[in-house]
Amino acid sequence: MENEIASVIFERRVDFALVALYLVFIVAIGFMFSGKSKDPSEYFRGGGKILWWMTGASAFMVQFSAWTFTGAAGKAYSDGLSVAVIFIGNAVGYFVSFLLVAEIFRQTRCITPVDAIRRRYGPVNEQFFTWAQVPLGVIQAGIWLNGLAIFTSAVFGVSIEWTIAITGLIVMFVSLTGGAWAVVASDYVQMLVIMAISIAATAFVAVDYGVGNVITQFPGHLLTNDVNYVGLFVVWCLMSITKQIFSTNNLYDASRYLMAKDSVNARKAALLASVLMFAGAFIWFLPPMATAVMDVDLGAMYPTLGNKASDAAYLAFVDIAMPVGMVGIMIAAMFSATMSSMDTGLNRSAGIMCMNFYQPVIKRGKASNAELIIAGKFITFLFGIAIILVSLFISSLQNISLFDIMLQMGSLIQMPILIPLFLAIFVRRVPDWAPWATVIVGLAVSLVSKYLLTPDLVGSLTGIDFTGRESSDLVFTISMALHLVVTTGFFFMSRLFYRGLPVGRDQEVDHFFEDIATPVVSPAGATASDLEQRNKLGVLALIYGATIFLLPLIPQPGGRGAALMGFGLTGGIVFGIGVLLVLSARKAPAKVI
Repeated sequence: MENEIASVIFERRVDFALVALYLVFIVAIGFMFSGKSKDPSEYFRGGGKILWWMTGASAFMVQFSAWTFTGAAGKAYSDGLSVAVIFIGNAVGYFVSFLLVAEIFRQTRCITPVDAIRRRYGPVNEQFFTWAQVPLGVIQAGIWLNGLAIFTSAVFGVSIEWTIAITGLIVMFVSLTGGAWAVVASDYVQMLVIMAISIAATAFVAVDYGVGNVITQFPGHLLTNDVNYVGLFVVWCLMSITKQIFSTNNLYDASRYLMAKDSVNARKAALLASVLMFAGAFIWFLPPMATAVMDVDLGAMYPTLGNKASDAAYLAFVDIAMPVGMVGIMIAAMFSATMSSMDTGLNRSAGIMCMNFYQPVIKRGKASNAELIIAGKFITFLFGIAIILVSLFISSLQNISLFDIMLQMGSLIQMPILIPLFLAIFVRRVPDWAPWATVIVGLAVSLVSKYLLTPDLVGSLTGIDFTGRESSDLVFTISMALHLVVTTGFFFMSRLFYRGLPVGRDQEVDHFFEDIATPVVSPAGATASDLEQRNKLGVLALIYGATIFLLPLIPQPGGRGAALMGFGLTGGIVFGIGVLLVLSARKAPAKVI
């Protein structure tokens, strides 16, 4: 018994050390890209010089969070592959970006996405969407950080408060020191970590259990556990995919393409994000499904998680089936997922508040570039502190009601905001009041669908007794259907009141549509900036991959075979990509004529 306890303590110390090493590595990225931003465009979007593979990785990571390895994995543990529909929806959304809008968003030629909203819809909507989105983003980041801290505390026994403070400060440091360059670089490294550990975990499923066995022996139906009406599930799938198309192709989220080097790089970035998301949808959920097949008692393994123990399904597989040290890499991947969403959101929110509130409202457009960078860093610092405080406040609540209210508020207003921003580049003749009015109408629709058209009411009217899962799916389906009909219908109805735009505004809108129809073209060949990006990211990947290669030296109770396979595959993926990047950086830069 004492030997088992000592072994567990040793394993957790190794895992903790690996997480700490990863966080040091992320801090190093901030130092590596410090001093690179000379003006607001450089600081908030990398000057529009970032290559497609970095831009695509960042776009992918924006839609990714630790929830994939916790809540989504828990859903796969209990209900099979149905949760993959959401990620397939993301993949479809990014593919739509590749086909239609990624290059259009890049061609807005703006520093922040709200710049594009101002050009398209005017200054009133600039302020409306600034204050509708930025505070919600801070709260959302606080919720993500709190969820990560709860999970880390359950695994390592580390204080939730310390986890929140340290992680929040690291994210703030990376954003402060390197701006968009450091954010995107860290996103790329974090993407490599996540995909490498995911592929390695899936390989262990295939070797030790067999993918076919996991699918055939999964307890319950792979897609429709606790579902009596398959038609409702199909409609839910269609609505989920539609929702993700709106989420990945609206003017606010254009920020992920504003940093791309040119129109072609923007399209390639969208395609990369689509491929990564589509591939992930089929490999992320096999390990937690294997945990269900293994009939693991998650409540006993992670007692402090209580009724959320199923969220540890992915981690349990890594802990049981993979070598010592893999849990540390897994937790590092969870940190990656949360930190990537946070640093991107932090950089974007600071840019919006600096360029779309401080500059036009406080300084009346008279701030210099140097002043704007200082203001941007100060706002980044304030938002970083605010995220930490929000997360600490949530963790201090004795009951979770306020936590749920904040989550519900996000779901209530998200779709109403997305609709006018999704249609912005497709529908030209609408009055400037249409976007903010549509959001207000959409909020009313959300409230009706949430609190009036409840599953109980629908069940009583139709005589159908919905299961718990069907009731949850029905809330979302009704809300989406109403938004697509009523909220979207209101936006189109506003066209009936269009009488042209005021002088000046009509020219601004004309120029906006001229810009989005005109490709951004960069000179042929690799520039010095391109080669610098390849070299720096290649070196980072080489260092991290080489570190993972050393981990089989850790004592393994079952021999080193599994360790060589797990760490060899994980480190090999990261190291191999590093080699390719470094080799590609050795060519001479193209001459600028």
